[in-house]
Amino acid sequence: HYWWLVVTLLGSLLVFLMFVQGGQSLIFGIAKNKDDKTVLINALGHKWELTFTTLVTFGGAIFASFPLYYSTSFGGAYWLWFSILFLFVIQAVSFEYRSKPGNILGKRGYELFLFLNGTFAPILLGVAVGTFFTGGAFVMDRLSITDYNQPTISYWTNGWHGLDAIVNPFNLLLGIVVFLCSRTLALLYIIKQLNMPQLVAKSKIQLRITGTAFVLLFVLFLYYLFTLTGYSVNPENGIITPIKYKYLFNMIELKWSAVMLLSGIILVLYGLGTSIFSKGKFSFYLTGSGVILAVWSILICAAFNNTAFFVSTVNLQQSLTLYNSSSSEFTLKVMAYASLFIPFVFAYVVYVWRVLTKKKIDLDELNSPDSHSY
Repeated sequence: HYWWLVVTLLGSLLVFLMFVQGGQSLIFGIAKNKDDKTVLINALGHKWELTFTTLVTFGGAIFASFPLYYSTSFGGAYWLWFSILFLFVIQAVSFEYRSKPGNILGKRGYELFLFLNGTFAPILLGVAVGTFFTGGAFVMDRLSITDYNQPTISYWTNGWHGLDAIVNPFNLLLGIVVFLCSRTLALLYIIKQLNMPQLVAKSKIQLRITGTAFVLLFVLFLYYLFTLTGYSVNPENGIITPIKYKYLFNMIELKWSAVMLLSGIILVLYGLGTSIFSKGKFSFYLTGSGVILAVWSILICAAFNNTAFFVSTVNLQQSLTLYNSSSSEFTLKVMAYASLFIPFVFAYVVYVWRVLTKKKIDLDELNSPDSHSY
C-alpha cells in the first residue's frame, strides 16, 4: 500500500508535468510566426527533461515494487508502450537538434516531431493508465516460469498487444482528458512565464475554450468511473468478484481520497477562474496542485480498499492486485528506506524549477550571449 501511494504520486506528478506536451501541441496553433515558436519551444525546453525523468522514474518504481504488473503490462501490451516510448524519443531528439546547424530535417521537421509528441503522448499515456480500471486480455500462471518452451508468468492472448486498449471508450476518454489537461496547464504556464504580449493574449482566449472542455470532460469521466463495475478481492482467499459502483464505494469508504478529489477539483476551478477573470498570478500552480490531488486520489482508488487494479478480461481470477503482484517483503522494506531520500530529491527539483522560472522568457533573453537556445 505504501508503494502504491508512491507510484501513484509519481503518476499524478507526471500528469502535471505533461504541460510540456500540452505546450508542444500549441506550436502550430497560437504560435503563428518564427519568433513565437522559438520563445514557446524554449520555455518548454527548460522543463521537458523533468517530464521525461518522471516518466522513467514512474516506470522504474513500478518495476521494483510491482514487478508482475510491469512484466504483464509493459511486456504484454508492448505495442502501446512502444508507441509511447517512440513519441518521447522523437521529443528528446527534437529538443537536442532543432537549432543545431546542418540538421537534415530543418527546424520545421523537428517542430512536427514535438507536435506529434505533444498531441499523442498524453492521449496514449491516458489510455495506458485507463487499463488500471479496464484491464487487458492476459492470462497469468506462476508455474509457467518453469516451462522451457514459454517461461513467462503472464502473456497476452491476442495479437493486438495493448493497441486494443485505445478503442476502449473509457480509456480513450481518459486519454482525451489528460490531453486537454496538459493543454490547459500549458496555456496557464505560457500566461505566467512568457513576456510576449501577443502570445499571452492568444493563450487567454484559448484557455476559455480548452479549460472549459477539460472541466466538462473530466466531469463526464468521473461519472463514467463512478458507474463502472470494479472488482473486489478477498484478502484472505484471493477470490475476485465484480461489484457495481466499486470506485464510488472506494471514494466514500476511504473518505480521505474523496477529500483529496474534492480539494483538487476546487483548486482547478479556482485556478482557472483567477486566470480567466483576473491576472491570476498563481493560477498555474493552483490548477497544477489541483490536478495532482485529483489524479492521485483516482489512482489510489484503483487499487486500495481491496480492489483488483489490472483485471484480466480472459480469466477474472488471474487479475492483478496489490497482494499478488508486489515484490517480496524484504525488497519493499529496502526500497522504503531508500524512499526516505525522496524529499531531498524533490527539494532539489523545486530549487532548479525556481532558478529556471525566476525571469520571464522573451526574445531578448534568448538572444543574450549566455543563453542556451533549443
